[in-house]
Amino acid sequence: MNGSGPDADIVVSSRVRLARNLRDLPFPYLATNSQLEAVLERVRRALGQEALAPYRFTWIPMDELDEIDKRVLVEKHLISPLLAEEARKGAVAISEDERISIMVNEEDHLRIQVLFPGLQLAEAWQLASRIDDALEAALNYAFHERRGYLTACPTNVGTGIRASVMVHLPALVMTQQVGRILTAIHQVGLVVRGLYGEGSEALGNLFQISNQITLGRSEEDILENLHGVVKQVIEHERTARRSLLETNRLKLEDRLSRSFGILSHARIIESKEAIQRLSDVRLGVDLGLFRGVTPATLNELTVMTQPGFLQRWAGQALTPEQRDERRARLIRERLNRAAGGES
Repeated sequence: MNGSGPDADIVVSSRVRLARNLRDLPFPYLATNSQLEAVLERVRRALGQEALAPYRFTWIPMDELDEIDKRVLVEKHLISPLLAEEARKGAVAISEDERISIMVNEEDHLRIQVLFPGLQLAEAWQLASRIDDALEAALNYAFHERRGYLTACPTNVGTGIRASVMVHLPALVMTQQVGRILTAIHQVGLVVRGLYGEGSEALGNLFQISNQITLGRSEEDILENLHGVVKQVIEHERTARRSLLETNRLKLEDRLSRSFGILSHARIIESKEAIQRLSDVRLGVDLGLFRGVTPATLNELTVMTQPGFLQRWAGQALTPEQRDERRARLIRERLNRAAGGES
């Protein structure tokens, strides 16, 4: 993500994901290897049609990747941990600009995912819908007249849509309001997850808010509800930021500056500390405290300091201690270059 888009000071990204299955083949968990290979072949042929040519998809079978390459794709949010770790005969098709990724033989035969920077749910949905329509023209989807799209998990039956927004909420965490806000979000049928989706931890004050209900409502209703709730969360976060500046400005500036100083000079840093310090610097950038550093740089560092990326950057497997050293060096170099200082 390049740090652009509406409400980018708080919303990192908007994602729409559609779950689809082929009518005449068992879901991946029950399918034989030969049936899963048939899915791969049909989807690959469907991606070759003229309507999808502008997106320039790259086809990547999972069994051709090593563990580090898979981890990099997970860290870039282009595939799920499930596809990387457990899928049989899995593959992913990724568009040239990496906005679109289509996972094949994950929990469902197809998971069509579109990712946009900032709060752009409608734009992500429009693109996902175009890709879905083009694929449906060539593939026979499992669809029930009353129940909608049939999926491996009952929570996805219906529209098969899972829309989510990644938000950065440091001020709500600092003011200890985030628990109350997240509880209210659950009460209106939405769910909050961590950085890498279901079961993952909310690191660096980053939270994914997504719809829970996919049956009995249209895609537009689901997206409108999520958009409305996220707009309210944005206002709460902005109010908390203003309150911190008015009542604890010196303490806040001290904390954010200390984090910038540690990241700019540390020789060793662990992943959890790095992402928390980067969250502080991101807040400082949004509040105009640091010059030269951009949200795009911080987004890049958040991904590039993860274990898979560091090992790909090094061109070899690294021990945790080696990763901590390279993480510190990478952050130090990027921040000092952005701020015009020495590394």
